[in-house]
Amino acid sequence: MTIALTVLLMITSLLLVVLVLLHKGRGGGLSDMFGGGVSSSLGGSSIAERNLDRLTVGIGVVWFACVVGLGLLMAYKV
Repeated sequence: MTIALTVLLMITSLLLVVLVLLHKGRGGGLSDMFGGGVSSSLGGSSIAERNLDRLTVGIGVVWFACVVGLGLLMAYKV
């Protein structure tokens, strides 16, 4: 069980990194330095952005559940 949760945690961690990097920059941070600060004339969020948000939150919930599950397994493994 511990191995399965560890593998799932690693996969969801990588997915979260990729999904967060896919999000559009919102302000004057590092995204401006690398050319992400060019504003688009298309305001508002598209369906793709909303789905990306939902997918990111869903993967984040799975990641959090893996962390809690591994913590509980390690605590009771004594």
